[in-house]
Amino acid sequence: MSQTMEEKNKTLVLEAFDTLFNKRDYAAAERYWSPDYIQHSAHIAPGRDGLFDLIKGAPPTLRYEPGRIVAEQDYVIVHGRFSGIGQPVNWIAADILRIADGVLVEHWDVIQDEATQDQSKSGLPMFGNEFPTAGV
Repeated sequence: MSQTMEEKNKTLVLEAFDTLFNKRDYAAAERYWSPDYIQHSAHIAPGRDGLFDLIKGAPPTLRYEPGRIVAEQDYVIVHGRFSGIGQPVNWIAADILRIADGVLVEHWDVIQDEATQDQSKSGLPMFGNEFPTAGV
């Protein structure tokens, strides 16, 4: 049974994020990101090098956990948590990626500070089934 294009794209994004953010294998990560990568994020410098340089400068404690992931044609949206980022709280992000020819070619994101249980008016966590613990 063959995978659909959307399933392949979701797998590609998850492998790419794990390779860059968790393993920090920059040489391997180059095969996932286009040399002509377009970055729309306001806090990341242009191109693949801008993204890689951001991660190179991040604390070694940086971790990425994927949550929900959806795909439609050439686009994938992954909802995830960035922890160990050197900030007082984790970031919850919705990353939107466009894929062409089997590589990530364009990126947008929406990022929020992760709320604690006391801060959550809904009483529900922003990511997963539990609120973050102290000392994130």
